[in-house]
Amino acid sequence: MARTENDSWDLASSVGSTATMVAAQRVLSNREGLIYDPYAEPLVRAVGVDFFVRALDGEIQLDDVDPRFNMRRAAEGMAVRTRHFDTLFTDATAAGVRQAVILAAGLDARAYRLAWPAETTVYELDQPDVIAFKGETMARLGAEPAAVRKAVAIDLRDDWPKALLDNGFDPTQPTAWIAEGLLIYLPPEAQDLLFDRIDELSAPGSRVATEHIPDISAFSDDRSQLIADRLKQYGHDIEMSELIYHDERNDVVDYLTGHGWDVTAQSMRDAYAANGFEFPEDGAMGFFADMSYLSAIKR
Repeated sequence: MARTENDSWDLASSVGSTATMVAAQRVLSNREGLIYDPYAEPLVRAVGVDFFVRALDGEIQLDDVDPRFNMRRAAEGMAVRTRHFDTLFTDATAAGVRQAVILAAGLDARAYRLAWPAETTVYELDQPDVIAFKGETMARLGAEPAAVRKAVAIDLRDDWPKALLDNGFDPTQPTAWIAEGLLIYLPPEAQDLLFDRIDELSAPGSRVATEHIPDISAFSDDRSQLIADRLKQYGHDIEMSELIYHDERNDVVDYLTGHGWDVTAQSMRDAYAANGFEFPEDGAMGFFADMSYLSAIKR
């Protein structure tokens, strides 16, 4: 289903289902011992999307869909991604930051699984249905957050800075922000507004992590469409090309640099090497091969 201006979703539909997809990949990484996320699997199973549950049960193999992309490769790729954003938080707290914000939190369990210093507050922002589901599920699991967790139920297209402030956020203190897997689901002007707001709310010493995909049009290339068609044969009907915004947008590195942030960009190839993984040279990464992971510190 194509996006509309005021669309909404839960974790089994539209953009929300991609959060479940990412969590399912984190399950693979956790099973391989590449990351620590014991909550990913029970959360994915609680959502109950048949395709993801069958994949976790071994009834569907990823290389049935794409022979070059097997379970191990999925686990390594997600480990690289997860470690990047984990590191943003651990480095920030080591530097004394005690405020963290997870934008479009989805099934992110960092408030529970990372070792947060005392008196750290983690704000999770997402659609109301997403926030409610995760909170209820984690409570049923008996999970306790390792920081002060404040769940802020709001659409990022609305006035989320006000909601954040209403929940005790202090813009005079440095903050660690992550926008993981988010930008492609925003129109170009909404991406600009997101970073305008982050910048306005960030005291010196704040940090942010995100990623940069130089060619979003690749989500609609022939290989992507072939994979989407194969997925449909297994009952998986997410059309990524319909969920993202393909319009040309401003470069995040240029934006942050121009607003007083010191930016570090790590290519996907370098990120694999830094994590001790062999970068796939057979085209299995597709357009993700050109992606880079970004982190920045505000001067």
